[in-house]
Amino acid sequence: MNSKNKLGKSSMVNGKFIVVEGIEGAGKSSAITVIEKILVQQNISYIKTREPGGTPLAESLRDIVKSASHEEELTQETELLLMYASRSQLLANRILPALKQGQWVIGDRHDLSSQAYQGGGRNFDDEVMNAIADVTLKGFTPDLTIYLDIDPELGLSRAKARGELDRIELEKIEFFHRVRNKYCQIAQQDNKITTIDASQAMKAVHHDIQHVIERFITSMDV
Repeated sequence: MNSKNKLGKSSMVNGKFIVVEGIEGAGKSSAITVIEKILVQQNISYIKTREPGGTPLAESLRDIVKSASHEEELTQETELLLMYASRSQLLANRILPALKQGQWVIGDRHDLSSQAYQGGGRNFDDEVMNAIADVTLKGFTPDLTIYLDIDPELGLSRAKARGELDRIELEKIEFFHRVRNKYCQIAQQDNKITTIDASQAMKAVHHDIQHVIERFITSMDV
């Protein structure tokens, strides 16, 4: 399909926030590359972000959350609050300003990650998660989320092949099964989340992502 010819006036739409989600090894980086190519074809101005991180202060918080070499144990409560502190900084200082300028934003993770990892993986109650999200995000949600679903054993084997694992990636496999279950539960209830089978061959995954993004852009072109 010739995306540039088929999708018409998409470059004229307002800024949109597209998020890619999934556990370790799901292929988020390559998925983002596919999205970038489509936006470039459509002459859509965009920025990329990652979570935790994305601003100088948020990147410092990322280092704390990800490091496996702390002198003291990072509590689950501290991890939860650091995630949302980082996200609040990113939202206020990069995401919202870009969207207001008409740029699109491609996010490597957003709030769904915390709902899955801290809510599902760490077993924080939904009411706690929602209360913190309400304070920090004030109802802000992505326009589209692509969830790359993969069996944790396969995903982690891919992640290990990339190199040294961070503090969260070193969790036991049961943790990641809880994370995946929460991802799937939320995705089934939210029509802004599209689930893609990330265990397929990479070509098939990329084809599915392209279809989702092209359909989304077309829906903006009205």
